[in-house]
Amino acid sequence: MTGTLAPPRGLAPEQLASRLPSLTGLRWVAAFGVWVYHSFQNVPELTLFRDVTVNNHLQAISQPAGGLGVQVFFVLSGFVLTWSARPNDTVKAFWRRRFVKIYPNYLVTWLLAMLMFAMWMTPAWITVVNVVMLQPWVPDVNVFFSVDMPSWSVGVEALFYACFPLLYLLIRRIEPSRLKYWLAAAVAGSFAIPAILYLSLPSTPWVESGPVSELQLFFAYIFPPSRLLDFAVGILVARAVMTGRWRDIGMLWSGALLIASYVLAMFVPFLYGLRAVSIVPIALLIAAAANADIAGRFTLLRNRVMVWLGNISYAFYLVQLLVYLALRFSLGPGLYSTPVSLLILLADLAVTIVVSAALYRFVERPAVRRWSKSRARVPATTTVT
Repeated sequence: MTGTLAPPRGLAPEQLASRLPSLTGLRWVAAFGVWVYHSFQNVPELTLFRDVTVNNHLQAISQPAGGLGVQVFFVLSGFVLTWSARPNDTVKAFWRRRFVKIYPNYLVTWLLAMLMFAMWMTPAWITVVNVVMLQPWVPDVNVFFSVDMPSWSVGVEALFYACFPLLYLLIRRIEPSRLKYWLAAAVAGSFAIPAILYLSLPSTPWVESGPVSELQLFFAYIFPPSRLLDFAVGILVARAVMTGRWRDIGMLWSGALLIASYVLAMFVPFLYGLRAVSIVPIALLIAAAANADIAGRFTLLRNRVMVWLGNISYAFYLVQLLVYLALRFSLGPGLYSTPVSLLILLADLAVTIVVSAALYRFVERPAVRRWSKSRARVPATTTVT
């Protein structure tokens, strides 16, 4: 973003009205990354591959995929909400739309998880904590990864939505020429959090997710206030693009930097790989994809298939581990050759996409159409901006 920047020019209203289909496609890439992580970073008794060497290689290669996918979602949320903010919107209307968008699918997948396995192993208070999306506030791995494990991030998103009207108001007041300094501070904060946690908290005993302690994992990766930095980066990047203060390096270079950061994440200390080393490439790629859509340039993310997959990505994210567990347990104990294991995973991916499409069509879209707008005719006066 930084360097010798062009004078502020801003975007025309018709450019700001762009729906940015490439960012919808990017949501699928993020969700697929989480699926890859969960498919290969599973507990030993669920390992598919008979060949230990293959299994170990796949685990090592897929290790950064989950954290990267989640961070893309968080930064993308800030960017898209800022891009689509309506000048005459009300706080109440905004919160209503976001709740209707995320909670129906969340509730359905929570019920599925409870019926499949969680009701027999989840205490009542943890069940309630999950229903109200508060599990990421409890520093206990048996709570924040309980019921439908990936759903913790929806609780984090809930904080983002609660804070967005205020954050948006504050960040809009930043002079465009100073956005780069605030963005640099947010990125620095993403690196500072792992450093502080390594210095201040014990690293043992390790959790199953990686070579860090439960508290280190919680405060670096799960704790909603610490993830607000990712969300703020998205807001700041959106404002920089909208005000003409962003130096676009293009999709090719942004993608190359993201791949390089993925590789780097396998070699740096675990917490840095989990949430720090990819933050700048993610911001660059999101901005590059948005600029490509504004200019009408071709991207691999904006074709009809990718946009459709992006539309079902939220349902896919919530249901993917449930489908994997159902398929794996239905097969029973046993290890399989590499070709058979890969076929099982392809079948799992196909089933997950089908189930996600059903959730999107029969739960998410009807809920949004039915409840996203209030039937009240009295105009509200408290606005987001």
